[in-house]
Amino acid sequence: MAPVLLPIMRRRPLFSRLGVISSMNLSRPFIPRLIPAISYSTSVQPIWSNPHEPVPLIARAPRLSIVQGPINPPLWNRTLGNLVKEQAERRGKRTAIVIPWQSRRLTYEDLEYRSSIAAKALLKAGLKQGDAVGIFAGDRFEYIELFLASARIGCPFVVFNTTNSPHELCSAVARSDCKALFIASSIGSIKADDHVYQVATTTEVGASLEQLILFDGSPSRELFNCHRYEDFLNEGTDGTITEEQLERAETRVQPADVLNMQFTSGTTGLPKVSMLTHNNLLNDGRYVGHAMRLTQDDVVCCPPPLFHCFGLVMGFLASFTHGSTIVFPSDRFNAKQTLDAVEAEKATALLGVPTMFISELEQMESQPRKITTVRTGLVAGSPVLPSLMDELRAKMNVQGMLIAYGMTETSPVTFITSLDDPDDRMLTSLGRVLPYTAAKIVDTKGHTVPIGERGEICTSGFALQKGYYKDEVKTQEAMRYDENGVLWMHTGDEGYLDEQGYGFITGRIKDLIIRGGENLSPSEIENQLLLHPAVREACVVAVKDKIHGEVVAAFLQACSQEKKPSDEDIREWVLQDLSPVKVPAFIFWLGHDGVDAELPKTGSGKYQKHIIRDIANRLAGRRGTAED
Repeated sequence: MAPVLLPIMRRRPLFSRLGVISSMNLSRPFIPRLIPAISYSTSVQPIWSNPHEPVPLIARAPRLSIVQGPINPPLWNRTLGNLVKEQAERRGKRTAIVIPWQSRRLTYEDLEYRSSIAAKALLKAGLKQGDAVGIFAGDRFEYIELFLASARIGCPFVVFNTTNSPHELCSAVARSDCKALFIASSIGSIKADDHVYQVATTTEVGASLEQLILFDGSPSRELFNCHRYEDFLNEGTDGTITEEQLERAETRVQPADVLNMQFTSGTTGLPKVSMLTHNNLLNDGRYVGHAMRLTQDDVVCCPPPLFHCFGLVMGFLASFTHGSTIVFPSDRFNAKQTLDAVEAEKATALLGVPTMFISELEQMESQPRKITTVRTGLVAGSPVLPSLMDELRAKMNVQGMLIAYGMTETSPVTFITSLDDPDDRMLTSLGRVLPYTAAKIVDTKGHTVPIGERGEICTSGFALQKGYYKDEVKTQEAMRYDENGVLWMHTGDEGYLDEQGYGFITGRIKDLIIRGGENLSPSEIENQLLLHPAVREACVVAVKDKIHGEVVAAFLQACSQEKKPSDEDIREWVLQDLSPVKVPAFIFWLGHDGVDAELPKTGSGKYQKHIIRDIANRLAGRRGTAED
């Protein structure tokens, strides 16, 4: 049998002296070390992160939980800016994006032209390569043209979660050092006036932020240095920045440069900022589109938000790299608008987290319609019940619904099912690893376990992030070299591999709460609860929920048993600084209403959250529906 290989990641310092990750390509291999590995198929070719370099021979170790993907299709090594121009030449007047709620349709030529104007406007505003451009908005055509414009001149594009409170947004803008922020005054039915005002007036934000641009009309209050998007865009057409100047800026951008910065939750509570490169995202999106078998004749309906990797990479970039059309049905998820878009645009692919599909199926119950064009789709974000897949097949006539697994730090997909997979694998597994990707299962000591044994899922390959922005410690905690010099992302998820190379997830080592595909940090919510003057102790865990997958449950110890706050007071307290999705659906007061006076703890005083979760689910079952 032919030898197989794993990607070897070059050992180099992750950060420059300024605390920002340097521009080297961490996924570029070096040759001397040998690593035992197994592939998930005897026909799979060796994985190698640069197909143009010589391939070393590596011995095969039997029956270990370590797998690797094929080397086809080959990796791209290009920038998104170059791809924008290539697709405009190749696809021309074919429709690239459709935004029904804005009544806008843009071709590949339109995106190239409009993104060039926006890029010139950014340059005229004083932004240069490496300066971060942020956006706080729903799914809209301006989101895409700004993403492409930023990519063309080497400005990392920072996407902010639209569920963020004004306080959370200000903190995120400051932590990511945004030089310009584009913001919508409303997202769906939610007004963002307070977000605009706090960003414009908070001293912490002002240290880096130089430009604040609104998409919708003029600011509701007179704010310093706040401009309309139309006025900003006009700056790119006045001739101040020439085509030659734009081209010079574009030529400086490299495939290993940071393209996108995403906030990712963690058990420490403070979100980390993941830096993802052009090579990371273009290849990951392309491989996802390849798994869906997208062509220029496909129409992808994408209700997941663009502030997630799901919408931006698995949606837009998967479609864009294949010349397909993508539809963003609403600026904020709406089941009816999604189904309307599927029908009107004759969508051939539909994306979403399980809660979105559940809402769409419920909408079809109340307003029956016949959907016949959707041939495939993609589900991710939280576990998928077989019953949901059965309903999608029966009611939407979808025969090839794929499941993907990954994390923001891996661009995001590492495992994906195949349209050729048998039902037992398509409905229960994570699928198999992408090309140029490796995965292994390790025990608590970092040793690779035998096939079928549970352990932590670790991944390696082209999709590994460049690191966490200005956080060397967290980067080195999550991304670790093994004894062979291979760099691995430690996911914090528990799972196993079978003999055919399929991955299975059995739980989370970390304590994140996944609510409708959103990762929520328990410790962030605990910290907010502990700021309440009447709360002495707080422990937050996940409770299972039929609609959202999981919701927040909080165990609280009052400072005074006689004068504890009401549950509504607690929820209002959390809502002051955190987004609504982080408000506890269930509140359990220690020593009250059948709740024990003490929570299980380890000898060192740490909460035994795996036990506490069971207690919370049992108590929640007695109370019934979550109060959210």
